[in-house]
Amino acid sequence: MKQFRSMTYPYVLWISVMIIVPMLLIVLYAFTVSGNDVLTFQFTLENFHRFITDSVFRAVLWRSLLIAVITTLICVLLGYPIAYIIAQMGEHANTVMILLITMPTWVNMLVRTYAWMGILQDEGVLNSLLGVFGIGPVQMIHTSFAVILGMVYNFIPFMILQIHTSLAKMDKSLLNAANDLGANPVQAFLRVTLPLSVPGIISGITLVFLPAVSSFFIPKLLGGGQYVLVGNIIETQFLTTGDWNFGSAISMIMALIIMLSMYLTRKVDVSAASNGKE
Repeated sequence: MKQFRSMTYPYVLWISVMIIVPMLLIVLYAFTVSGNDVLTFQFTLENFHRFITDSVFRAVLWRSLLIAVITTLICVLLGYPIAYIIAQMGEHANTVMILLITMPTWVNMLVRTYAWMGILQDEGVLNSLLGVFGIGPVQMIHTSFAVILGMVYNFIPFMILQIHTSLAKMDKSLLNAANDLGANPVQAFLRVTLPLSVPGIISGITLVFLPAVSSFFIPKLLGGGQYVLVGNIIETQFLTTGDWNFGSAISMIMALIIMLSMYLTRKVDVSAASNGKE
């Protein structure tokens, strides 16, 4: 037993150095006034008050939440049918389709976002295609459309994979039982398939919403710096203005929002699971 316990020491050390210590520093900076010298720190709530009372920062926060919600909804609406269709395929086709879904994630997300910049430009692939039909050029780059499109493209594989996992593990005999009891395909889907896939939907929502609400380089590249979200403000505070205290306070606010979102999705997941057992 002691040997197994000793094997966890490197992991605990890594967690402490790479996660716990940085988080403690963020908390320390968030509750202090400007200054990067630990010895001169003075505790205050001014950083939080500044973010909450400034209408510009509040607008950015609401915009970030709205973009994340829209991105998540689109991923659910597009990802569920795709995952459902893949789950109905044979074993070989299923494996191939999952491979095709995951292949884009092997490429760095930054590279994929740069690729969309070339596609959405006024002289890009889409506008060239529209030009064949006498349409355009249409302004797509540096718009909210481009930001949402980039987020959906980058995050939808996580939604598809989570929903597909739930659908693939579902007991097919339940659908046969529903058919024997007189349920038509629509009723069988609404009363059997959909409720049993809720855990996958909840997991997918978590994996899409959390990175979407804090994303900074997708809106920076596809929004052209004109479409500012909370992640961009945090990046600016740390890398440009050097106000680590205010940046840490914003990071803590976002962390609280993310933890609240995870708690709510967990509650929904538990509720759905209990209803499914009943």
